[in-house]
Amino acid sequence: MFRLALRQTEGLIGSIIRLLGLDLAIPDHATLGRRPETLEMAQAQPNAEAMHLLVDSTGPKLSGAGERLVEKHGASRRGSWRKLHIGVDADTGKIVAAALTSNDVDDGWQVGPLLDQIDRSIVAFTGDGAYDQEGVYASVADRHAEAAVIVPPRSTAVLSETVETEPTQRDCHLQLIARKGRMGWGGRRRQGTTSASGSRPQSDATNG
Repeated sequence: MFRLALRQTEGLIGSIIRLLGLDLAIPDHATLGRRPETLEMAQAQPNAEAMHLLVDSTGPKLSGAGERLVEKHGASRRGSWRKLHIGVDADTGKIVAAALTSNDVDDGWQVGPLLDQIDRSIVAFTGDGAYDQEGVYASVADRHAEAAVIVPPRSTAVLSETVETEPTQRDCHLQLIARKGRMGWGGRRRQGTTSASGSRPQSDATNG
């Protein structure tokens, strides 16, 4: 799991279970080492179709010797949190890309590394407002030029200087929000990802 050694995997599983507030037994590293010998797992079939990628991040707290020092001596908690960035195939729910970073790493900075882990074409990229950055749009466009970037613009977002001549995807989002509101924008964007040919947003300038 995330290329961790068995003892580290045991600690990570324990941390996640405690974060979820569950009272479950945690398999030790020896059990984890023996289990793959008898575990039968269905192999996912290769899928050549274009993918709708969902991205997000979460902040698991990693426990271990450092945490025990905090409890015993009141040591600093700095560095006990990490950020897990994931990319999920919207159709299958399968995690297709992941990166574990320190908690101060911006979500947008990890878009490129996540995309580089995926060997399929991407028809749409969806994330929350944390991904409303020029660098995110550029990272997607550099690797998947025809992909729609579906990210809600920030409330302070403004149209680009080229909106009249060469509107960006973000410009199209802002124009649609101005006409339909954010709820209307969300519905239209969901409809737009049902097919590869119709996923790119259309601008007011091109629609007349």
